[in-house]
Amino acid sequence: MNRTARLLVLTATSLALALTSACATTDNTSTDTNASKAAATGSATAPELRLGYFANVTHAGAVYGVGEGIYADELGATTLKTQVFNAGPAAVEALFGGALDATYIGPNPAINAFVKSQGEVIRIVAGATSGGASLVVRPEITTPAQLKGKRIASPQTGGTQDIALRTWLAKNGLQTDVRGAGDASVIAQENSQTLQLFKDGKIDGGWVPEPWASRLVLEGGGKVLVDERSLWPEGRFVTTHLIVRTEFLRMYPGTVKALIKAQIEADKQIAADPARAKTVVNAQLKELTGKALAPATIDRAFAQITLTEDPIAGSLKQSAANAVATGLVKEAGLEGIYDLTILEGLLGRTVDDAGLGS
Repeated sequence: MNRTARLLVLTATSLALALTSACATTDNTSTDTNASKAAATGSATAPELRLGYFANVTHAGAVYGVGEGIYADELGATTLKTQVFNAGPAAVEALFGGALDATYIGPNPAINAFVKSQGEVIRIVAGATSGGASLVVRPEITTPAQLKGKRIASPQTGGTQDIALRTWLAKNGLQTDVRGAGDASVIAQENSQTLQLFKDGKIDGGWVPEPWASRLVLEGGGKVLVDERSLWPEGRFVTTHLIVRTEFLRMYPGTVKALIKAQIEADKQIAADPARAKTVVNAQLKELTGKALAPATIDRAFAQITLTEDPIAGSLKQSAANAVATGLVKEAGLEGIYDLTILEGLLGRTVDDAGLGS
């Protein structure tokens, strides 16, 4: 079976399901983290794995690994089905609605899912990417103050880049609210729309992940006002990590192990031959979106990211605090959000969860 035959790409749709429904599906799921970790040492495998990810360079490990058949090969008898999303909140809706078992996602939607479900529904089982997000604006904008009255895009309200944008604006004295009002208007829309509206002069910038930041620069004539790496210690922060439904992790730890193992292998291959990896990822992006990236764009986008299985948990704590400050997430503890037992077993070392584990 060739790679394309193994890849089932479904167009993401918003699943308007109430959270109470989602929680009802997990009523029989214990929140005891030790029980979860005990189950993670087992080998039971699922008949199928429904995996979500984005057609972004910040999800390069998954894009490459699925495209090269690494995930399907590692999963063996477990059928891989994939679904592609534009932003994290939509992926969380699909997971809550029972349409996904696992997904690559940014920190803030994962935090929101954990908090809203009172720690029931999801666990973070591995990191994936650090870096790869920027605020790109019109060339004449050189200071935060010049964004007053301007329209700035993010991929989706409550998503990782949305929270980063609102937090940065607030620190620079510019207030926003979820209705898009305030000193600066935050417009939630798909990244492809952001690029077109930026070209058309209808928005003034966007805080977006790669490759969209590079496209705004190279195709839209924009300039980077904020490289998000500059806001974090040593430039390291979680952009993408892997979350799994808690119930799925307990029932099928063997499948989750195969999934993480596939990611590790994909990351190794990308590190060993970056030039080939760019070609593979670009071919997959063309298959998923209908258009390949220009060589300069894929080169620039790859230079902005670091693939890592390290969850960079310290940045998750700060992301949670930022989300609470925006008013989009209620304050709550994150203890138990990580279950890194399988990852640590595969890496042969302890992974720091910054006190957010059991």
